[in-house]
Amino acid sequence: MVKIEGGETMVATIEFLSARGVPVCGHLGLTPQSVHTLGGFRVQGKTQTQAQALISEAKMLEASGAAMLVLELIPAVLAREVTAALRIPTIGIGAGVDCTGQVLVLHDMLDIYPGKKAKFVKNFMRGTGSVQGAIEAFVKEVKAKSFPAAEHSY
Repeated sequence: MVKIEGGETMVATIEFLSARGVPVCGHLGLTPQSVHTLGGFRVQGKTQTQAQALISEAKMLEASGAAMLVLELIPAVLAREVTAALRIPTIGIGAGVDCTGQVLVLHDMLDIYPGKKAKFVKNFMRGTGSVQGAIEAFVKEVKAKSFPAAEHSY
């Protein structure tokens, strides 16, 4: 699967790839490859106008053939609305517990990333004693919908 960051400007690309049998994952909210054009690592979709635009773009990506959608660094309420508006799965990272699934960068999950941690990061290595234990703890908490908790959401 190819992950493509961006909304309306990526519709034609997603249509092109999907028509040729290439599975596509869309990515909205904070888009790391263009983070500097967004003003840095900031929560996206906070205003009503921004939220409506994100919902509209999510629907566009689905209609153009995206098979799933990553929602990054958006308010949990907005992620819930987007998930409810789509038939395809949503994968949250800093987007609250109501997405279809969750993802967390392994370095963040294992607390081996130096520097300031994002609010949505949780150290799953703590108390497990192994990388496998940390991954199993992450999976268990995601399935139980206990991660991300309120303190990891916006």
